[in-house]
Amino acid sequence: MDRIKITGGVPLNGTIPISGAKNAALPLMIASLLTKDTLTLENVPRLSDVRMLKRILGNHGVDITVAGKRAGENGEAGEVVRLCATAIVDLVAPYDLVSQMRASFWVVGPLLARMGEAKVSLPGGCAIGTRPVDLLIMALEALGAHIRIEAGYVIAKAPPGGLRGGVIDFPKVTVGGTHTAMMAAVLAKGRTRILNAAREPEVGDLAHCLVKMGAEISGIGTATLDITGVPVLHGATHRVLPDRIEAGTYAFAAAMAGGDVTLEGVEAHLLQAALDKLTAAGAEVTPLNNGIRIRRDGAGIRAVDVTTGAFPGFPTDLQAQFMALMTRAEGTSQITETIFENRFMHVQELARFGAKIRLDGDSAIVEGTPVLNGAPVMATDLRASVSLVIAALAAEGETLINRVYHLDRGFEQLEAKLARCGAQIERIRG
Repeated sequence: MDRIKITGGVPLNGTIPISGAKNAALPLMIASLLTKDTLTLENVPRLSDVRMLKRILGNHGVDITVAGKRAGENGEAGEVVRLCATAIVDLVAPYDLVSQMRASFWVVGPLLARMGEAKVSLPGGCAIGTRPVDLLIMALEALGAHIRIEAGYVIAKAPPGGLRGGVIDFPKVTVGGTHTAMMAAVLAKGRTRILNAAREPEVGDLAHCLVKMGAEISGIGTATLDITGVPVLHGATHRVLPDRIEAGTYAFAAAMAGGDVTLEGVEAHLLQAALDKLTAAGAEVTPLNNGIRIRRDGAGIRAVDVTTGAFPGFPTDLQAQFMALMTRAEGTSQITETIFENRFMHVQELARFGAKIRLDGDSAIVEGTPVLNGAPVMATDLRASVSLVIAALAAEGETLINRVYHLDRGFEQLEAKLARCGAQIERIRG
């Protein structure tokens, strides 16, 4: 099993290209099930989750080709992926595939909309809370679907004549529910209104792609989406938006290690809440024409409180990384998690560096310490794993991070991107 070794205490200086967003690429790939034509996606990140979804879609009959691949020694990467679902050959998404990646459950929406039925295993994925599928099922039922759960599978059937438009009023914001509802509604007969829709940029990216495919959607970027169903969708070409979580992660890493780093290919407004907290912590943040510049000289890091929230709030997917930054802050910070109930598993691993963190319900109280020490640590989920990288970059001595397959699910060419900025980091194979 691969491990990553980091020798800390080296400032970061240079440019890091930001990849396409994993959280946008996955639903965009799933949208290929909605049409017989080819959907071409540019700037698709080279990640293990993307590879797994290719397998899942291939199981349904999607023909997938890759062009324009480049993965250079400078950490640059990206794929042009062409997906063509001329014929859906299997309406079952089996447990052995869906259990490995939660987002794959979203295939239930397109399969139901286009084929009238689907049988999809209940999902798996990172152990950061239960993340039930109740809201996704509620959304499909609002469009007339008949759904039952048997032996760990969701079995869904559309009424005679197909799905029909309706009102979907989510009791709480759900990104997965909004993705699923949109992909089902675009082929439903009549008008659908989605209330309390997720406003995350990745949701908007999917909506814009669906519009290119012929869908009729208004209200994109707001909490109310109006969708008028169309009989068929056609092919399109769409570029995946930049990964704001990757950008925020490297921004926090630059602030933690010190130095001067330009994040290339990302727009500040995609992660403004996180950048505001970074500025408050003492880093210099400068928006550029094609990126963001992060600088921190010898000045210390200031303690800042954070509460996660739905977009445009502070992203839950950056909570662990910000906590790592706060472990070396001057003073005490409080980090409150409102999205997932089990997203503090990184705390015990950060403590191995010498971090002082106390849990109090849905909050973590972080007392900053001037020195962290390298240690052997173990990744527990995707975002928690990269928080250990951030801590290791500033820790004295050597850190060995185990179970880094979590990192490979969401960070493309991480070692190369950090190494090009001077980090002493290497992957140990085996």
